[in-house]
Amino acid sequence: MVNFVISKLINMIVRKKSVPFHFKQFTIVQDRCSMKVGTDGVLLGAWADVDGATNILDIGTGTGLIAIMLAQRTKKAMIDGVEINEEAFQQATENMKSSPWSDRLNAIGDAIQHYAKSTTKQYDLIVSNPPFFSGGTFSHIEYRNEVRHTIKLPNGDLLSAARGLLAESGKFCVILPTLEGLRFQERAQNYRLFCTKMTEVRPKHDKPIERVLLQFEKQPSPLVKSEIVIQYEERNHFTKDYINLTGDFYLKM
Repeated sequence: MVNFVISKLINMIVRKKSVPFHFKQFTIVQDRCSMKVGTDGVLLGAWADVDGATNILDIGTGTGLIAIMLAQRTKKAMIDGVEINEEAFQQATENMKSSPWSDRLNAIGDAIQHYAKSTTKQYDLIVSNPPFFSGGTFSHIEYRNEVRHTIKLPNGDLLSAARGLLAESGKFCVILPTLEGLRFQERAQNYRLFCTKMTEVRPKHDKPIERVLLQFEKQPSPLVKSEIVIQYEERNHFTKDYINLTGDFYLKM
C-alpha cells in the first residue's frame, strides 16, 4: 500500500513538471506522456530517410513527436502513429491535430502486435524509438516502465511487426543505445531484415558512442556507416553536423 501511494505521488510530481516543448513549426504537449521530448526522438525524426515515402508508420509514437517531424519533412506522405498507452495515444492525437499537417497524421490506439495482424497496409518507412531495457531495476513510475523496458514490446515482436508491415523496398529505422543496437542489428537478420545504414552518435568529441541510428531493409546491401557528434565542450554549443541535421526543428538553433 505504501509503495502504491509513493508511486502515485511520484507520478503526480513528474506530470506537474511537464511543460510543452516548442519547436519552430509545432508544439508538443507532454504532461500525460511518460517519456518526454528528448534527443533520441529528435535524432530519429530528423535522420530517417523519407525519400519516396508515401506511407509512414511510427511504432510507439508517444507524444507524436517523430510522426509530426516526418510530416514536416514530407509534402504528401500519410503518417500513422501506433501507441498502446491510452493517455499517450490521446496526447499524440491532440498534438497531431494541432500541428500544421493534421490532415496527414493519424494516431492509432493499439498494440503493434495486434495492429500488424489486423491491417493490410504496407509502409515505405517505419520508424521506432523502442524500449531497450530487458532487465535491471524497475522504476516506481509504472507507466515509465512500459516505454523504457521491453515489457510490452519485446525486440522479437517489434522486428516481426516491422517485417510484416514493411513494403518490399521500404526502410525500417530505429535508435538504440550502442550495445542494445548491435544486439538488435544481429537479431534482425533472423527476421530477414538487413542493416544498410548506421550512424554512431557521440554526445561530445571525447565521449564514447552512446547511441546508434540503424536503418534496415529486406534486401541486403553494403553497410553505409557514419558518425555524428552532438556538441562541443560548452553546453548547447552544437556541432555543425548536428545543426545541419536538426536545425529545421529546434526553436533556438
